[in-house]
Amino acid sequence: MKDLEIILENKPGNLALLGETLGKSNISIEGGGVFQNGDHSVAHFLVEEAEKAREELTKVGIFVVKINNVLIQKLRQDVPGQLGMFCRNLSDAGVNILVQYSDHSNQFIVVVDDFQKGEQVSTDWMKKWW
Repeated sequence: MKDLEIILENKPGNLALLGETLGKSNISIEGGGVFQNGDHSVAHFLVEEAEKAREELTKVGIFVVKINNVLIQKLRQDVPGQLGMFCRNLSDAGVNILVQYSDHSNQFIVVVDDFQKGEQVSTDWMKKWW
């Protein structure tokens, strides 16, 4: 899975165009969100076929800024404070969180500035909590 970082012009129909374009290309959105920022919105969506998604979105004038690697982490819902603990572990390792959202399976999706260090934190977390 990869994260698509997308800039959308903030006007009616653009998110519909994005969803229709990916749907027609048989690309499923597995998680993500859109956040308004003035005349544009920043979107992050989790997809399996990121390069194909970029190609199809470019054809209809939707700008994919970047394709990001993601950490996919399961947090224990029965243990309060998991978000803070996991994020503190990343911070203590010198890893900055750039983007965070959930996928359709209630997993924690994170884009970080140092993927290798983040991946090690994530692996250690899984050993401790699962």
